[in-house]
Amino acid sequence: MPVSVVIGSQWGDEGKGKIVDLISQDIDIVARYQGGANAGHTICWGDETFVLHLVPSGIFQPNVQCVIGNGVVIDPVAMVEEINMIKDLGYNVEGRLFISHNAHLIMPYHKRIEEARERWRDAGAIGTTGRGIGPAYVDKFARTGVRVVDLLDRDILRKKLMSSLEEKNAILENVYGAEKIDVEAMIEEYVEFDKLIDPYVKDTTNFLVHALKEGKHVLAEGAQGSLLDVDFGTYPFVTSSHPTVGGCCTGLGVPPTSINRVIGIVKAYCTRVGNGPFPTELEGDNGEALRKAGHEFGATTGRPRRCGWLDLVALNYTSMINGFTELAITKLDVLSGLDEIDVCTGYRVNGKSTKRFPSDIRMLSSVEPEYVTLPGWSEDITGVTDWDKLPKNAQDYLSFISEYLDVPAHIVSSGPKREQTIIR
Repeated sequence: MPVSVVIGSQWGDEGKGKIVDLISQDIDIVARYQGGANAGHTICWGDETFVLHLVPSGIFQPNVQCVIGNGVVIDPVAMVEEINMIKDLGYNVEGRLFISHNAHLIMPYHKRIEEARERWRDAGAIGTTGRGIGPAYVDKFARTGVRVVDLLDRDILRKKLMSSLEEKNAILENVYGAEKIDVEAMIEEYVEFDKLIDPYVKDTTNFLVHALKEGKHVLAEGAQGSLLDVDFGTYPFVTSSHPTVGGCCTGLGVPPTSINRVIGIVKAYCTRVGNGPFPTELEGDNGEALRKAGHEFGATTGRPRRCGWLDLVALNYTSMINGFTELAITKLDVLSGLDEIDVCTGYRVNGKSTKRFPSDIRMLSSVEPEYVTLPGWSEDITGVTDWDKLPKNAQDYLSFISEYLDVPAHIVSSGPKREQTIIR
């Protein structure tokens, strides 16, 4: 069986958690391939709402196995808390959740350095979550990181930490004027962590490849969104990994030839958390109204999200680099009640019109969006599950998106709950 990949098509917060949870009903394995506990995937059903940061969103489907791949950086505290939360809800985790032995760990010094660096940058801050994600990836590629497998040998762990902390403490104390970290206390903490996660550690690449050969269906779940990709996003205001489709292969170890379905998750408007260019951002009362209607506050940090109109130039770009085979459009219900809806279909750059998404953030920061204004709808569509019961203007809005991108919209979300979905 093939691999399906769920990818955020914008700046994250598109509603991937709900879509993964929904699709997982017909999936054998859900695998998370990048990011860390800086991503919050929200899942709602009935009157319950849950936010997952590391465990894949398929964990609430009882027959689904879940994998945290080698491309994820793991915060031990967040990991244990999340596993305990899922257990307390009555869901079995052992035998269903597997953590790659090659995944890198977020250490206390990663968080301390990131927080200190953001304070030091002041006005030039990137707007990170302060969860230590970036510094953990820096150590991974500098070949000084600590992996899950290193926890198996206390002497190796001590040697790695002693070597790393000598440098990290010097940076904390001499560059940022921050307090040093006690290496022995950290070793004790992480040895205890090893005992807690040992039942879940596995060679996940071997597990996934054999599962595919056995005919099982794997759903790969990314964190953040394509416009935050470290190579293809609005650099430097990006995350430190690859939320795009290529990250699936390197973050799990599955071959690219196994991928045959790439689902782009599209919020019916745009949001962004943190700093960086945002061409269609709505300032003032209009942006605040959209924020309130969509409850646009970060699932991980609680920070208010910047809000704006849908940007089809950016979407066309992320569709191109990911090869979307279908769309899942979320939060359509939030737009109910608007008389008119603007959609960005082009940019003006230096007086010239273009449909190309610029890679230079200086240029992107200065573009003037070109809008097409579509008629809105007054009907409350919350909970609609039948395409034919959508107002015609809502259908036309969705069709406009699909036709511009030349990608069909197979899933439309009409509310936050699992059952509030149109499947076409």
